[in-house]
Amino acid sequence: MQTDPLVADAPSSLESALAQIARDIDGLFEQLLASPQDARAELYEAMRYAAIGGGKRLRPLLVLATCSLFHVDRRRALRAGLAVECIHVYSLIHDDLPCMDDDDLRRGKPTLHRAYDESTAILAGDALHALAFEVLADEATHEDPFVRAELVSELARAAGPAGMAGGQMLDLIAERSPMDLAGVTRLQQLKTGALIGFCLEAGAIMGRVPQEGRSKLRGYARDVGLAFQITDDLLDVEGEQVKTGKRVKKDDAAGKQTFVSLLGVERARQQCLMLVDQAIGHLQGYGPEADLLRAIARFAAERDH
Repeated sequence: MQTDPLVADAPSSLESALAQIARDIDGLFEQLLASPQDARAELYEAMRYAAIGGGKRLRPLLVLATCSLFHVDRRRALRAGLAVECIHVYSLIHDDLPCMDDDDLRRGKPTLHRAYDESTAILAGDALHALAFEVLADEATHEDPFVRAELVSELARAAGPAGMAGGQMLDLIAERSPMDLAGVTRLQQLKTGALIGFCLEAGAIMGRVPQEGRSKLRGYARDVGLAFQITDDLLDVEGEQVKTGKRVKKDDAAGKQTFVSLLGVERARQQCLMLVDQAIGHLQGYGPEADLLRAIARFAAERDH
């Protein structure tokens, strides 16, 4: 019998799970973004260019790993994972625009506005944003309309001014107004952490876990989100563009305060490892079924791209 990569505890389980989730998410995007035979075809092709192939798919994997704790049907979990990936990809498209970070490279290829044009890139991002909620609202995601409504509400909160968009605004302000460590932490908790938080929340919602039973998962998400961002900051300083697939040393060039600029390389790395240990500690009440979440936490600190 084939081992489910979500529960395998062999050393290669995370690698297997990442490869499988990439295939699954790409397959779903292929289905949903089939190009129509009319003038909208270029928009669909732009969405496919940004969404299919490349990327770690860590957010969908976090959704699936959490859903597996509560025996949620994998096909339904994949749909929730696809929704969060739609939001993530839309955010990358818009972040790369000249009016934002003005980047030319993403996932090892030209950014969408370079491959197409700015207007098409904005529309592709908008369309992926809308697609996320269309997917969550569909009965195929969950038979219970109250579960679907909570998923929609939580993703909207995580993506909006109280989450990712609010964090991006703080990031823009950071270019002209220096921040201290508390300010950078708050920025990243919104910009990166809110969407990661939704991934754990989505699994709990689909598993019908009551609010009071989600605190450990929320603690895990908070710590993993910050560890993930500190590693991003380290890669921006020490990483190679050929591995990261995007421009490096851009934060320093923009004059932004980061965990690395405020703490230094070694202290930032130590803080990252401490956060990983804390994240794993939040999973103490779970057995082998949480091994994938533990592996993802370690990966957040060990990755090189």
